[in-house]
Amino acid sequence: MEGRPAPARPRAPRLRGRGLPLMFVLGALTAFGPVSIDLYLPALPALASDFGTHESQVQLTITTCLVGLAVGQAVAGPISDALGRRRPILFGVAVYAVASAACAAAASLGLLTAGRLLQGFAGAAGIVIARAVVRDLYSGVEAARYFSLLMLVTGLAPVLAPFVGAQLLHLTSWRGLFVALTAYGVLLFVAVFFFLRETLPEERRVTGGARQTARAFRVVAGDRDVIGYSLACGFMFAAMFAYIAGSPFVLQDVYDLSPAEFGVAFGVNSIGIVTASQLGRRLLLRHSERRILGATLIVATTAGLALLAASAIELGLFGLLVPLFLVISCIGLVFPTATSLAMANHPEVAGTASGLLGVLQFVLGAITAPLVGLAGTDTALPMAAVIAGLTIAALVAFRVLPRPAPATA
Repeated sequence: MEGRPAPARPRAPRLRGRGLPLMFVLGALTAFGPVSIDLYLPALPALASDFGTHESQVQLTITTCLVGLAVGQAVAGPISDALGRRRPILFGVAVYAVASAACAAAASLGLLTAGRLLQGFAGAAGIVIARAVVRDLYSGVEAARYFSLLMLVTGLAPVLAPFVGAQLLHLTSWRGLFVALTAYGVLLFVAVFFFLRETLPEERRVTGGARQTARAFRVVAGDRDVIGYSLACGFMFAAMFAYIAGSPFVLQDVYDLSPAEFGVAFGVNSIGIVTASQLGRRLLLRHSERRILGATLIVATTAGLALLAASAIELGLFGLLVPLFLVISCIGLVFPTATSLAMANHPEVAGTASGLLGVLQFVLGAITAPLVGLAGTDTALPMAAVIAGLTIAALVAFRVLPRPAPATA
């Protein structure tokens, strides 16, 4: 993993299209996942009590949303390669608003779970196509730096969502949180309509229907670089969702934090993501995406093992939060670099490549989220063990699958 030769520093990404409004729209679209899940995290214990069910069953509402996000990206990415970016996003955001309203009105846990599935499926269009829009406009280091820039916007979602959710719970029930998500979808539909121009001209769109789409998926899925970087990103994404699924119960039930205190703790970790992403923008001026990704995964794995040890010997709340902060902060460096590397080889089908990247992320997240609950939430050890194992898997995927970096002088 050699450093990038730097005869000239890469330029900062130019905010093409409609500048800052475009950046915030793309960031808000990319944030569909954390907004949809993190806002109601403080309400999970209350939701379980309201429906008279076990914690693991309530956590399945996270899993079904993640499944919807995964399947939706597999569908929306290739569709955007064929129809353009703008129309599929508008349709997805509109359906997201309707699904959120259905969740607010759900009369049973089963109906809520079904609504979450549709909510994730529709919101996936925004996530997967936003990445494709960036790839339409930028490549290489410029793309990685723009993805880091989006983390400023995307990173605010996990900072603000649990805090906002906790405050809303003083005024309303968990249903009111889904009313807030409905409003988020409506406002984002308006923003996309006015500020997102089409970035994929007709002459660059994929033709040939389902057969050509399947061929594009085979080509992308057969690329070792795409799979290796996507899995490295996906395992870290799953580690984040192990934290998302387990932390409300661990921090509130085991360590007796209030919903508001939990929101603060969650927000601090999210600030770490944002800070790391902006550090990454500076590091990309001097080092390659691959070198930064490799070093970050080593730090994440070390912190994951420290988290496991702290949980096993019961070092207390502070001993848990410090390594947890390091693991979560590493995501701010992993996501931009791994995403840029995974999408680098196939600009002609950026939507399909983005879809595969998203599918791996959210499938791994969906598998991971209930594991924490099934293993038990009366101690921090199950959550810590899952997170540590996933950081190791991310490092192994990065080391084993991608082709070796070309030698530099």
